[in-house]
Amino acid sequence: MSPRHLRLLAPAAAVAAVAALSLAPTATTALSSTSAPDRATGETTRCAKPTDQEPDSSQKYELSSGDLERSYVLRLPEGYDRRDDWPLILAFHGRGSTGVEVEGFSELSDLPAVVAYPDGAIGTGSGYRKAWQGAPYEAPGVDDVAFTRDLLATIEADHCIDTTRVYATGKSNGAGLAALLACQLPDTFAAVAPVAPALYPGARTGCAEAPPTPILEIHGVADATIPYAGDADRDLPAIPEWIQGWAEHNGCTTSTTRTRRDIATTRWTGCDQGAEVQHVAVDGGGHVWPGGDIYSGGGHVTHTIESATVIWDFFSRHRLTSEG
Repeated sequence: MSPRHLRLLAPAAAVAAVAALSLAPTATTALSSTSAPDRATGETTRCAKPTDQEPDSSQKYELSSGDLERSYVLRLPEGYDRRDDWPLILAFHGRGSTGVEVEGFSELSDLPAVVAYPDGAIGTGSGYRKAWQGAPYEAPGVDDVAFTRDLLATIEADHCIDTTRVYATGKSNGAGLAALLACQLPDTFAAVAPVAPALYPGARTGCAEAPPTPILEIHGVADATIPYAGDADRDLPAIPEWIQGWAEHNGCTTSTTRTRRDIATTRWTGCDQGAEVQHVAVDGGGHVWPGGDIYSGGGHVTHTIESATVIWDFFSRHRLTSEG
């Protein structure tokens, strides 16, 4: 299942300018963003999996999954070849967008992690727009959960990835898929961080039976596309109720809220298996990626926070652990 290299993309700054586990992991613990030292030498172990892709670059690949040719952009961080335990982030675009566009506005490629930006399949409805499973306009017969499983297997086989530090994020329809993956692929993601998620019923399938998973949700209170207060006609839940439901599902016992300018951050702790829940509400915020300098959707964009920084801070506190 080796991917086929398509073309070399510019490093993250240039892109922004233009547009399985052998033991079943069951819990999360605090995490340092630095590489674990080799016990004998006190030094980090260099990556031993060769790749034609240069560190500090982004490259596009194709992957066969479910009888379809799928594509994704893979970002290798600066110094990639000097470590063998890089965290991996999957970042899913919204309906009608692409992985290249998400890399451009999200600033996730500036993080000390390998980042994959997959492309959805062409969905239904008006326009020739890519979409993800879990929404009414999803591509018929396309299993994006299986595609995600294939994508992870391919990347982890060919790159120096710490499989206890695999994370998912995304925006809108892609954020809905990130939330769905927490339910459909248990013990795969150490944490998920949906931004303005389109939480249609299909994106909530199987969540009641899922194990506790750390989740961060970021949402504009004035989002006109995926309303913060929900939309009964489209069966979209109110965001405060949905995130509160996750806190209850994770067994969290304590919540605190802090407000800074237009940002209200609520954090639930004392959760089962350390699976904390966090919600960032942007007063007046639209259907956007908060902090982005490039267009990511309609409405007001706050610069009180940078989503990539908030997401990385959350991810960096969690990793999968194994029983016994």
